[in-house]
Amino acid sequence: MSLPHPKGYVCYRAPEPIVPDGDLEKPAWQAADWTEDFVDIQGEAMPAPRFRTRVRMLWDDRFLYIGAELEEPHVWGTLAERDSVIFYDNDFEVFIDPDGDSHNYYEIEINALNTVWDLRLPKPYRDGGAALNEWDLEGLQTAVKVHGTLNDPRDRDRGWTVEMALPWRALGEYAGRPAPPQEGDQWRINFSRVEWEVVVEEGRYRKVKGRPEDNWVWSPQGVIDMHRPERWGYVQFTSAPPGSVAFRSDPSNDARSLLHQVYYAQREFHALERRYAATLSELEQNLPVTLTLTPDGYQATAAFHDHDGSVRRIHIRQDSKVWL
Repeated sequence: MSLPHPKGYVCYRAPEPIVPDGDLEKPAWQAADWTEDFVDIQGEAMPAPRFRTRVRMLWDDRFLYIGAELEEPHVWGTLAERDSVIFYDNDFEVFIDPDGDSHNYYEIEINALNTVWDLRLPKPYRDGGAALNEWDLEGLQTAVKVHGTLNDPRDRDRGWTVEMALPWRALGEYAGRPAPPQEGDQWRINFSRVEWEVVVEEGRYRKVKGRPEDNWVWSPQGVIDMHRPERWGYVQFTSAPPGSVAFRSDPSNDARSLLHQVYYAQREFHALERRYAATLSELEQNLPVTLTLTPDGYQATAAFHDHDGSVRRIHIRQDSKVWL
């Protein structure tokens, strides 16, 4: 069964360069639509987030611009050292997989103090990937604007806004495709917000003990795990006038869903049998997918019709790498 198509967004060119200062009321941002409001990471069937979160995006020849608006009655932050584990505070997070292969993707987290944690993952944690904290998105520019008072529980805040300028030169390092993008290119991107419930003790914000964080996202993951790149949204880049281009669905979405169905079934099979299944029947799957064992594991292949009607094939292997 194919999964719903992830969220899509058309990203237009910025009418002028944007210097991040946290102000999303600048005229340049009027060229960008807001995304849909964030939902629970598990999907829209879960309770709606308590506070609104939404994002805008623009681009030019040097940068991908991201503007985020986070409604928050109590803005706080504690972590001031770069590459701290920022999600221990309330935060805003960006995930980018330029070529959609589930490998070599970027993660950027930021809190209300404008403290950044940027890292790269060669592959997801589930496949043995490790976070490369020493990697920096060279040339990254960020700014935060607090609409209220930071770390002061005596009043009620409106929230905080984030502006980022992500340089294509750095994003292109592991992109596997042109950066800046070409007309119509789509990159896999998702956004997450971590929100902790707090109480006021001795004039300071304290997390509610024993209460897990909330995870609110743009394109739902289906599970509490941001490191499933196959569920991230699509951002489609264009130089056309704002509002003139429709988002184009990925024709490989159903085939990708089939392949990931095989991938997760193989993970369960391998955990029990200590080997990969050689046939779909061993996995109790009846799918239009070809399965072949390889020296390293396996390769599964599915076919789909591209936008022009041509038949293309897409593959997945045991470490979740996907390729056409």
